Amino acid sequence: MPLPVVAGVDGSPESLAAAQWAAREAERRDRPLRLVHAPDPHALPYGGRSTAAARPLRAAEERVRAAVPDVPLTAEQVAGPAAAALLTAAGQAELLVLGSRGLTGPAGFLVGSVALGVVARATRPVVLVRAEEQPEDEHLPTDDGGASTGCREVVLGLDVQDPCDEVIEFAFEAALARRARLRVVHAWRPPSALGLGPGEVALVDDPFRADEWQGFVSAVLQVWRDKYPDVEVRQTVVREKATTALVRAASGAGLLVVGRRIADRPALARTGPVTHAVIHHVACPVAVVPHR
Repeated sequence: MPLPVVAGVDGSPESLAAAQWAAREAERRDRPLRLVHAPDPHALPYGGRSTAAARPLRAAEERVRAAVPDVPLTAEQVAGPAAAALLTAAGQAELLVLGSRGLTGPAGFLVGSVALGVVARATRPVVLVRAEEQPEDEHLPTDDGGASTGCREVVLGLDVQDPCDEVIEFAFEAALARRARLRVVHAWRPPSALGLGPGEVALVDDPFRADEWQGFVSAVLQVWRDKYPDVEVRQTVVREKATTALVRAASGAGLLVVGRRIADRPALARTGPVTHAVIHHVACPVAVVPHR
């Protein structure tokens, strides 16, 4: 039986947007959709807890049925703290989709704490979706300002010094499913003069260094171009901070794909500085793919 696409819902606008995005993704992947909600019993009104707990699932199910009526759908409440319940659901999913407000101040950080905790510990891909995400946002604009049938490009953040098959494959599969172009972004920084030895200072401004990085990126991608000949690939190599490059590249994109290394010890789980930054500053959906 194929693994489902799972969406965590809590009744918030961002979780409803996530449920609708997850439904479209499930349809693209020919997978069932599973909506899960872990109610907080302390936050529910006394005497009407079962009714109140069911409202987020009903709202999400109505949103999904209206947008993607043919996707196979199940909806259920799950027990336990939200983060733990979502991690369990993610372990049984093709991917997990959550709503995210991003870091918009102290309140935004607190609202997103569950999503951040799940991203840092999940062993399956997690996609974060903003409340403002609309179905038409996935499509390229037309000359008259409408939405075309073509999908916006998928952006992959690639570290050629540590390329990860799981992350690259996820990005190629996402682009293939959307019939979208894949833009691969690698950012590099020149070595600090303080770390160079005698006679190596000229390497800081080496005019050929960018061409070398282009060659490294091309070498890493060649096997994937051969495996996915129907995916149009554009590669971008820039000399700047990775976060800056990815935020700019993701402007106008349909999906950004980044990686996260799985920690050997759960207590040390974290998203990593680049992934943490783009989660908060990129407007399009962000897929965080764990890898060893």
